[in-house]
Amino acid sequence: MLPIIDITPLASESLEDRLAVARELDTACAQIGFVYVCGEQLDPALFARLLARAERYFALSDEEKMRSYIGASCNHSGYVPVGEEQFGGGTCDLKEAYDINYEYSDTIGRRPLLGPNTWPDDPGFRADVAMYYQHVTAIGRSLFRAFALALGLNEQHFEAHTCQPPSQLRLIHYPLDPSAQDRPGIGAHTDYECFTLLFATAPGLQILGKDGAWLDVPVKPGTLVMNIGDMMEIMFNGRYMATKHRVRKVAQERFSFPLFVSCDYDYVVRPLVPGQEPRYAPVRCGEHLFNQTAQTFAYLKRRIAAGELVLDNALPLDSFGLHGTEAL
Repeated sequence: MLPIIDITPLASESLEDRLAVARELDTACAQIGFVYVCGEQLDPALFARLLARAERYFALSDEEKMRSYIGASCNHSGYVPVGEEQFGGGTCDLKEAYDINYEYSDTIGRRPLLGPNTWPDDPGFRADVAMYYQHVTAIGRSLFRAFALALGLNEQHFEAHTCQPPSQLRLIHYPLDPSAQDRPGIGAHTDYECFTLLFATAPGLQILGKDGAWLDVPVKPGTLVMNIGDMMEIMFNGRYMATKHRVRKVAQERFSFPLFVSCDYDYVVRPLVPGQEPRYAPVRCGEHLFNQTAQTFAYLKRRIAAGELVLDNALPLDSFGLHGTEAL
């Protein structure tokens, strides 16, 4: 069983209360990189509304959903059909999704992952999804403060670097398949961002333990699953490791809603542990996110093959997690 951390005290006026959560979080992230978080900050009503919207949207026809195809967007947002994603080893991802980013309307400072979102023709969908995005993003900001404390930095250290982050919310649907056998439904991978906050409705998630064995992550009502990504591995100079994970194929229908929490696009991620020799080279946050994404999505791979898109400083998809430092 993963550790369960109550983040309610992160809203306390007492620094000692907040430090206690930061220490608990630090220990859990150093040991396994995956934890359950619970607390008064979580609003179950918003979770229920998001699920209801996802159920209605994914029940639409393929033709209707493809009107919002992600490949036609300006900031990598919209509908992701089955087979669009492909991870290492050439395995196709057995799911469909709808991806939402930070809603960036300014034309100045536009980046590949920053721009106006693509939305379906359903105002209620946009309202409920945006409300959930804002809610979980606020939880992410409180966790950033805890991670700053764990690093021995000023509690507000990340505030100036998370103003317009390309943090992405994914609404993921694994269709019902009664004939499913116990095999991976998504390639083993690490998440590219700082950390992920996940709400899921059914089992299937597995993490790779340090002994090389796959461990099931059961659904625990009233919690979010939080896991460490590539950038937090860099910041903590390898004390935290981005834990590889996958989704095994299960018979029941499954919905999964990860928010990938990031710093600003141009923020340079580097080791932040005081007094330690850096073990990782710096990476620019948004550049790393887009490079990894472009190595996964079919429409971006087609642009690379056609010479329309050139990736700068792209790292292999398996650069982090176990043995990750050897690839840098």
